[in-house]
Amino acid sequence: MNQRFPARRRRAAATAAAVCALAVALAGCGGTTKNDNDNGGAAKSDAKADPGAPLKKGLKLAFLPKQINNPYEKIVDEAGITAVGEFGGKGKEVGPSDASASSQVSYINTLVQQRQDAILIAANDPNAVCGPLKQAMKKDIKVVAYDSDTAPACRQLFINQASSEEIGRSQVQHLAEQLDYKGQIAILSATQNATNQNTWIRFMKDELSKPAYKNMKLVKTVYGDDDDQKSFQETQGLLKAYPKLKGIIAPTTVGIAAAARYISGSSYGGKVVLNGLGTPNQMRKYVKDGTVEQFALWDPKKLGYLGSYAAAALASGQITGAEGEKFKAGKLGEYTVGKNGEVILGPPTVFEKSNIDKYHF
Repeated sequence: MNQRFPARRRRAAATAAAVCALAVALAGCGGTTKNDNDNGGAAKSDAKADPGAPLKKGLKLAFLPKQINNPYEKIVDEAGITAVGEFGGKGKEVGPSDASASSQVSYINTLVQQRQDAILIAANDPNAVCGPLKQAMKKDIKVVAYDSDTAPACRQLFINQASSEEIGRSQVQHLAEQLDYKGQIAILSATQNATNQNTWIRFMKDELSKPAYKNMKLVKTVYGDDDDQKSFQETQGLLKAYPKLKGIIAPTTVGIAAAARYISGSSYGGKVVLNGLGTPNQMRKYVKDGTVEQFALWDPKKLGYLGSYAAAALASGQITGAEGEKFKAGKLGEYTVGKNGEVILGPPTVFEKSNIDKYHF
């Protein structure tokens, strides 16, 4: 998707970018040595990159989402598995039905036993998965985090949807514009340990600390655990506990859809502003009935596609995950590995009534 934020949002983002980036300090992996806990960079490899190496045929790639029944992650993984077929590999999706911190561990162990060439994981917890992922890398199984990062020392690459700072700050900027920079707000997040959610929330809070938001107050952050019913109930609880609440940010596709469903069928419709991250197909009816004015997201199909090509480039020796390395991601073109093994898909798109029917995912 190549649509950009409107001009006023770009100006706000540019101002935000001038502020010193908030450091994302992740705790070390349990049961490891002090050196293993050094998360200052991605996992190191002694191998040297061979940019001219062809992608290997028959690569086995496994996607391990936060939970197997998450609609958003299903889109990501299916697109990634389709991409694997483009370079003659075999892809599959496995994972837990819940998004708890340790639910992915047994699946990683099984994938290691199966000798997958690469594991792509959207981590429910940055540290709970570290032990088995490090064992995978010792066996020369490549590890690529996507959507939600692990601790950096526990993978070679992180495929990020967009700049974490841009996502976090823009969520506040969009809501503030809708509220005329006044009123109580709340955040409806996914799980308490989700790396991406917590990183975005740190940037949201940092943005809110600026003088421009002096008349806005974050009263509560709640967690719907990426479960539709719990997210629905948490929305209901927020609005009952804070009768003066004016806005909710839900940076989770499950959460924003559940919150919109509750608001649309309650007396809060038209009184509480809801913004966040969602898919057009989930949110279309709520935009058209006026429950939600706008929300944002990147193309999840492109995220999965990029993840597959990045994993294949690692497994084929084209890259090692070092900063500055380049690889081609099929029809998406060339990408460069950034600091700490991060590869950024691109800027998100803002969806509104005027453009939502152009997108179907």
